[in-house]
Amino acid sequence: MLSLLENKPSLRWLGKQLFNREDPAAFFDPLLERINPMWVRQYVPARVKSVVDETADTRTFILKPAARWGGFRAGQHITIGIDIEGVRRTRTFSLSSAPAQWEREGTVTLTIKRLPGGLVTNWMHDHLGTGDVIGLGQAFGDFRLPEADEPILYIAGGSGVTPVLSQLEALAHRGYRAPVTLLYFVRTQADIIGAEKLHALRLSWPALTLSIVATNEGDTPEYLNELHLDDVPDVTARRCYLCGPKGLMDLAGELLDQRGIEEGRIHSTLFSVPKATLNDDNFGGEVQFSRSGINVTSAGDAVLLETAEAAQLSPQHGCRMGVCHQCSCRKTSGTVINRLTGKASGPGEETIQLCISVPRGPVSVDL
Repeated sequence: MLSLLENKPSLRWLGKQLFNREDPAAFFDPLLERINPMWVRQYVPARVKSVVDETADTRTFILKPAARWGGFRAGQHITIGIDIEGVRRTRTFSLSSAPAQWEREGTVTLTIKRLPGGLVTNWMHDHLGTGDVIGLGQAFGDFRLPEADEPILYIAGGSGVTPVLSQLEALAHRGYRAPVTLLYFVRTQADIIGAEKLHALRLSWPALTLSIVATNEGDTPEYLNELHLDDVPDVTARRCYLCGPKGLMDLAGELLDQRGIEEGRIHSTLFSVPKATLNDDNFGGEVQFSRSGINVTSAGDAVLLETAEAAQLSPQHGCRMGVCHQCSCRKTSGTVINRLTGKASGPGEETIQLCISVPRGPVSVDL
């Protein structure tokens, strides 16, 4: 084949694309995408089979990924890729279906709430429909079910119920016999996500106790409190899973801690970046993106991912919350502060996550 390539200029050019590229898929994918978008190789394509309205601002997208996708465990996330006005956008969402659906039908579901001002969620609600193809990453995350049967308490709020739906369905499919309680907080009854699935599980699975609290339907708002936990039998023996707005999870964590439930028995998953209280105001400095030959000045009010994007760079990233580690890269010098923990890095070479790192003084990054 190499001798044939040497004799024809056009084939020599093609040979260079194939043999000199780190990733030949980057060359072929635009061609394959025009023929059949499910043939691309740089990411796992998934076709939208149908779309279901859950509430006025939440939709479930039923997707059929290419067979080479690796599957998932109940409660895990995936990063999706969507082209919006010629720019590839990535976001991370929890899967709302159980692994048995993927194994049985080859489909998965994403249940996504429209966010005010949200670029990707609004585009998906307004434009993504049956027959369209998006990209999927492999599943990740440690919000996982216990190996053995033990009592479980879920505390969820709003769209935070999505990974819980996956886990509840997986537990029911497994024939889980230990008691499982879901405390689900929504603004009104019309805001219940997965209502049909939840009520079907309650009817068919005796282990499940479902308590839905509409916080804004009474004379005064009703939020999570001690009385809710009092209604959970043997609450101190439960393994607890928290998912929802940070305020709800912080409150739930405090109440469970007051009950003496060990930290190791409390699991949570994030829907926004929790920011540590940073007492040191000495942030910012010159940021050198050494591989690109770009130097910029940071005021310390943005993470390095945002700083790189403002400099017209396109670093790989996924969740933008410090969960998936897709934005990890090598810092060659300087100090950064972890926005999640408030801890400072060392001054030398180490791997950092761009989406949660703020420079403190001059920093050089291999990007």
